Amino acid sequence: MQSVTKKREKSGRIWFLMLLGCILSIGTAFAQSAGTDKPATDPGKRITYQCNNEQLSTAIRQIERLSGYYKIQFAYDDVEKYKITVQLKDASVEKAMTQLLKNTDLRYEINGRFVHVFTVKRQTDKKTIRGAIRDTNGEPLEGAAILNKAENNGTITDMEGNFVLPVRKETVTLVITYVGKKPLTYKAKSGTVVHITLEDDATLMSDVVVTGYQNIDRRHLTSAVTSVKMEDIQIPGVTNLNHMLEGKIPDLIVSNNSGEVNATPRLRIRGSSTIIGNREPLWVVDGIIVNDPVNLSSDVLNDPDYVNRIGNAISGLNPQDIDRLDVLKDAAATALYGTRAANGVIVITTKKGRIGKPVVSYSATATMRRRPRYTDRKIDLMNSQERIRFSQDLVANHYIYPSNMPVVGYEAALQNYYNGTSTNEQFQSEVARLQTMNTDWFDLLTHDSFSHDHSVNVSGGSEAVRYYTSIGYTDEDDVINNTTNRRYTATAKLDMTLSKKLLLSFNVNGYLNEREYTQDDLNPINYAYNTSRAIPAYNADGTYSYYLKPLSYASFDSGTTHIGYNILNELENSYQKQNTNGFTATANLRYNATDWLNVSAIFSGTLTNADIEGYWGEKGFYASDLRRSEYGVTPPTDSMLPYGGELSTNTSKTKSYTGRLQANINKFFGAESQHYLSASIGGEANSNRYNGYLHTQRGHYADRGKSFIADIDPAVFNNYYTGFVMSNVPTLTDNRTNLLSAYATASYSYKDYFTVNANTRYDGSNKFGSRSNEKLLPVWSVSGMTDLKNAIGIHADWLDNLTFKASYGEQGNMLDGQTPVLVLRKGSHSSYYDELTSTVAPNGFANPDLKWEKTHSTNVGLESSFFNGRLTFGAEYYYKKTTDAFMEKPISDINGYTSYIVNSGTVINKGYNLNLTVVPVKTEDFNWIFSTSFSKIMNEMKTAPGQETYELEDFLNGTAVVEGQPIGTFYSYKFVGLSPVDGGPLFDDWEDRQSELKGLSKYDTYIRVLTPSGKRDPDITGSINSTFNYQSWRLGITLNYSLGASTRLFRMMNNFINGYSAEMNINRELLNAWKKPGDELTTNIPSTMSRNSNGYYYYNAHWSSGSPYEGTKIADDAWTMYDYSDLRVVSADYLKIANVSLTYEFPKTVLSHWGLQRLALTLGATNLYTFCDSKLKGQTPTQGGFSEVQLSDTPTYTLGLTVNF
Repeated sequence: MQSVTKKREKSGRIWFLMLLGCILSIGTAFAQSAGTDKPATDPGKRITYQCNNEQLSTAIRQIERLSGYYKIQFAYDDVEKYKITVQLKDASVEKAMTQLLKNTDLRYEINGRFVHVFTVKRQTDKKTIRGAIRDTNGEPLEGAAILNKAENNGTITDMEGNFVLPVRKETVTLVITYVGKKPLTYKAKSGTVVHITLEDDATLMSDVVVTGYQNIDRRHLTSAVTSVKMEDIQIPGVTNLNHMLEGKIPDLIVSNNSGEVNATPRLRIRGSSTIIGNREPLWVVDGIIVNDPVNLSSDVLNDPDYVNRIGNAISGLNPQDIDRLDVLKDAAATALYGTRAANGVIVITTKKGRIGKPVVSYSATATMRRRPRYTDRKIDLMNSQERIRFSQDLVANHYIYPSNMPVVGYEAALQNYYNGTSTNEQFQSEVARLQTMNTDWFDLLTHDSFSHDHSVNVSGGSEAVRYYTSIGYTDEDDVINNTTNRRYTATAKLDMTLSKKLLLSFNVNGYLNEREYTQDDLNPINYAYNTSRAIPAYNADGTYSYYLKPLSYASFDSGTTHIGYNILNELENSYQKQNTNGFTATANLRYNATDWLNVSAIFSGTLTNADIEGYWGEKGFYASDLRRSEYGVTPPTDSMLPYGGELSTNTSKTKSYTGRLQANINKFFGAESQHYLSASIGGEANSNRYNGYLHTQRGHYADRGKSFIADIDPAVFNNYYTGFVMSNVPTLTDNRTNLLSAYATASYSYKDYFTVNANTRYDGSNKFGSRSNEKLLPVWSVSGMTDLKNAIGIHADWLDNLTFKASYGEQGNMLDGQTPVLVLRKGSHSSYYDELTSTVAPNGFANPDLKWEKTHSTNVGLESSFFNGRLTFGAEYYYKKTTDAFMEKPISDINGYTSYIVNSGTVINKGYNLNLTVVPVKTEDFNWIFSTSFSKIMNEMKTAPGQETYELEDFLNGTAVVEGQPIGTFYSYKFVGLSPVDGGPLFDDWEDRQSELKGLSKYDTYIRVLTPSGKRDPDITGSINSTFNYQSWRLGITLNYSLGASTRLFRMMNNFINGYSAEMNINRELLNAWKKPGDELTTNIPSTMSRNSNGYYYYNAHWSSGSPYEGTKIADDAWTMYDYSDLRVVSADYLKIANVSLTYEFPKTVLSHWGLQRLALTLGATNLYTFCDSKLKGQTPTQGGFSEVQLSDTPTYTLGLTVNF
């Protein structure tokens, strides 16, 4: 077994290295063959255009549009005085420009895809200025315009970013401009060589929005899309895109319930549009939908307490390979993705090759994570001395401990003294030792960790072939011991212009992700938080110190009831390991049939494998508990694991194929080309095959060739055979999903005044119910926008842009695993019936009446820009109504099922967002960019669920849905105070009105007795960002805020249920517990009670849990009610210093001596401080008392290096 596993691991690494070698070989071969040759044919479209007495600037812009390829740059001062009359038919761009500039003193130059228009005057002096223009990455900018306004002449840069400009004066002022870059004014002397760097203009909106099916000119965008460049959201030391999105995208909520490096946050775009369906957004990479490596059910993904350590669809993607993100939020943006896009779409566009000489870029980060400490303000626990004093108080009050309690610490020393095994002197000595022990569980179970990330990419090429190749390596070490994440990535992209009509792109990428983390039943953070510090971890000789812990089931054969336990030993003898790898190849062929019609064909295939292995060693408590004996002791005959350990394997393989054929029309028409039509129609086929294998085996020896014991005598260990072996069979999954789709979109624009758009898509799938296929229910949308400045004719120099947009559409959704007919699963041979058997398959119950879940979406928005981009403002409002929402309806289990999916729900989501960007200061050496965003999300459930659908814990934890309340609302018991007699907790629990609850359903009972306490998800999120640039220095500060959520304080009284345990640590709040009458006026902490305390049984057994009450049980005991009362609910609002970074860009004068294009050093820090409610008493707002204590966001400190050469 061991050799097989090693071979599998070795073959995985060999496969990855072969992939990497192929990628680099392909990239190198094309790079060598491409050279710097330009295409022999003009890649632009032929131009047909006529105008009469038109402004030259307008005519030039029309030529730029009609060419579909070229970018024409000019100065308005040069062209504003000219009006022209021209008639062109099937003309090249050269002929068009020649005709336009005839009878003017203007000339043009074509360099690649850039056309520069300039004024030509005779020069009386041959003086020149030479130089090079590059971006902040050191890459040359081809086509940058250099204008000498004083002498009214200029030029543009060549492919390598170089230029030569004749001048007459000794000193001139140059104005350098480039699309998407900040304009720069530069003083230069004749005869000199200058090196100029242009920075990205963060205040400009992107020219293009990428939807995955189309690239849309933002001037004609009618839908709600937020576009960001990857470099604007990258955080030093953060290697996963999911964690970079918090506060960066309006209407996107990122929820982190664990700070582990392997934990994947939950993402919600504009609320939750479904009740029991998947609420995660759809991920698209370079136009292809990508899926999660392991199929997790929607109820797991929707569970607010679930920690997803497996990862999601883009966990294997290197952020260094990403160029931009476009988040599609309304129906007009997502309609083309059909049934899978009701929760929004995040479109990722990866980097691609550039024209020019090869540029090699290397980036690296080194990150230190700070572990938790008992001295942190979020830790409010007793030290050893306080914990011993608390135990002494319990004993002094004749507290009765639970009989099955682990005997350890003060209680163990006292027991030894009472048993006579130690003297009073020895007892006092032991107590003194325990009081100063202060075992640092955080130090033993966590560590200050070091992580590093490396990425190398090479890009370059010519007009004929552009290439981009990259490799990446990430090694993340979490603060939790034995928790790691290693990722290997490789990518190669080729873009080829085969001819004027034919373009081909090819993209291959692969990744290998190796993760290790603790078993789900072991939570080191929860253990460190809840375990007494008066328990030793080691003996004096350095060996593990064990304390006795009760078995789950005592052995009747041997009489064993307790087994030695040590958390360090348990972690040493257990693990979970995950190995995920994926490979994707995509080919995209585009044929330009005419200057206004093109056809594209895309084919993509993806193979993903995931192997998760869980191990419990024979030396640990888990195995001993099943064995019912200590390690090394002969197992009793009633053992459930006589020898060895337990090994579980979860293997999955996914094969996905996508084929798409799409025709695109982009045509100007009209006498002045004032009309513009853009339309696409296409068909798409998707096939997804998922195979899974899940099995748990016992008798495993990891240290003996990974072998299994094979000779256990069933006559001796009958319980093992009848209770485990005979029923332990693997679970196999084999699912295929086929989706056939047709879609269409059309947009019409009149000049730059307005645009209207319509989209539709129809999906047919083998997973839809029969009734849903009988009805044509396409996804569709209509939308429009108008440029108010041009349409109304606003003539104001301070107003750059003012755009209004609106959209409406309907989207559909269908649950997986639903069938219109009864599905039987063929089973194996039954020894009882002596024949082959068949059963109803999981989710195979017939549901022919199930319809689509429909979401109706309305969106309106306003975008504006002022003062040459110094101020930009945007606002959006949306309203989403989901009807026929899927809900579970309980049914009699006589059918073999306990619930049934029906269309009966209605959910409302509405909200708005505001975003503002300002450049308050902008000088030659210094500028300050300030931006902020504000998103408000309101969610409401408009339908009552089934009366018996949800249990009590669902209401207390916020997983039940309640009519009139937001999804995620949790309920609490109404705390009214402490008893003045015994200090017990009292509640308004309808004890005096219990007759009114008789006969009520669970739903009606709980919404009457319990009170809604708040929402687990915030309704307001946003960020505040400032970037300061001073010469070569750049300082960035980001603050994230969250408002409207609530959380529970960590549970304090759960030990009361069975009695205080010597093993557990205690919250310091209990030092202020009620002790005597009158204390109830100054404290709300209940008194310490045991079974011999007066009134104990009143609090220990709730009145609703016994007779003669005939209604729904409300609670088990008062201690649980206290932890789940409204008293223990606090605000989860926070303002967090999310990240701070300082970057120094080495001057070009220095780099030229070193042969480098760019060298930058960055210092960064994340999670520095969180401002929150003081009632949390150090508990972070993202942590809660709903489940176990998880790792909070820990501070990180990063050093980054970027080199281009």
